[in-house]
Amino acid sequence: MPINTMTEELLWRETALCAQAGPDFFFPAPGSSTREAKQLCNACEGRVACLEYALTHDERFGVWGGMSEKERERLRRSRSGRR
Repeated sequence: MPINTMTEELLWRETALCAQAGPDFFFPAPGSSTREAKQLCNACEGRVACLEYALTHDERFGVWGGMSEKERERLRRSRSGRR
């Protein structure tokens, strides 16, 4: 991937609301609530780009783009079923 494309792909990180919260907020202990992290994600203008990043890079842990690991896996499966 050319450097310019990579830079553009990651621009959402500069304004992402998650940068204002610690990683524990988005990577809670197993069984802990992800509700607050999802609420913050849903208010973030970078949410869609973040979710696409997580899906493209197969992020398996934490809340990305307002979705938990299980929710992203369901989305992956539904997308692959449409192809």
